[in-house]
Amino acid sequence: MKIIIDGYGGDNAPLEIVKGSVQAVNEIEDLTVIITGKQQELENCLKKLNYTGNKIEILNAETVISCDDENPAKLIKAMPDSSIVVALDALKQRNDIDAMISAGSTGAVLAGGILKLGRLKGVSRPGLAPLLPTKIDNKGVLLIDCGANADCKPINLCHFAMMGSVYYSSLYNVEKPKVALLNVGVEDAKGNMLIKETFKLLKTLPINFVGNIEARDCMSGDYDVLVADGFSGNLTLKSIEGTLLFVMDHLKNAIKSSTSSKIGYLFMKKSFNKLKEKMNYKQYGGSQFLGCKKPIFKAHGNSDAESILIVIKQAIKVAKNNVNDKIEEIVGSVQIEEN
Repeated sequence: MKIIIDGYGGDNAPLEIVKGSVQAVNEIEDLTVIITGKQQELENCLKKLNYTGNKIEILNAETVISCDDENPAKLIKAMPDSSIVVALDALKQRNDIDAMISAGSTGAVLAGGILKLGRLKGVSRPGLAPLLPTKIDNKGVLLIDCGANADCKPINLCHFAMMGSVYYSSLYNVEKPKVALLNVGVEDAKGNMLIKETFKLLKTLPINFVGNIEARDCMSGDYDVLVADGFSGNLTLKSIEGTLLFVMDHLKNAIKSSTSSKIGYLFMKKSFNKLKEKMNYKQYGGSQFLGCKKPIFKAHGNSDAESILIVIKQAIKVAKNNVNDKIEEIVGSVQIEEN
């Protein structure tokens, strides 16, 4: 297996990216990692980590597309020597590279995935699919799309549903993942025109569609795949993140507010640590840009070495399970007729 990584993506690049890559190749026997970025600086990171093996390659890339840069689609064309573009070009041109990872600009990763690689056969639009925690231990829920496509048609949401179902089934060994449609109510007749038309179509697809879901139930653990247009999905994702941050900050302030609270915390420390770990984004890997011709993963912008290691393992599992081939198979087997 060969995985290529944007060495200058994220807040902790390049050292944490390199560190995670070193941990990966030391732990996984048949893995080679290719890191893109400023060659001398990356080599210095490897020396700092005392790595002397031959399972890490470096592709020189002199510039970086920042998360603060506007119009990432334009920069993909204007900055061919950037770490993201060099990684995308290599992913496209080299048959020996199985997947790509970047913790950098989400806009650049998404734009580059479309402009450089293109879509899988039959897929109308790729979708960004993060895994979210649920109240059930060791069970996550996949949200697709969460921001790649603000405006969607019913056929796009149908393809999101099929891709999400294949992805979840392949990675988590669930034969018939429960697929739900994000809506303002659970009743069949609820929703706007997009949702109502999509609901009818989802019932005809070769997936385990279980109906509508309200946003408050996203983390219940009763569902495996949540289907949304990118606008609604992103609002849901950011609302969940904001609520979790609020709750954790409020707990910290409440604990510090009095001596009795501090004493109580000592008895509850294990429970609080368990909650904190459950909400830790690191254990859920990266968000795959499902529907591109090769697997592309967007890691969290604040990823450290541990996070990068987890996303690398995730990418390997996707490649070994031939998820893209399975997506093309299911999408190609269905003719969707929109009104």
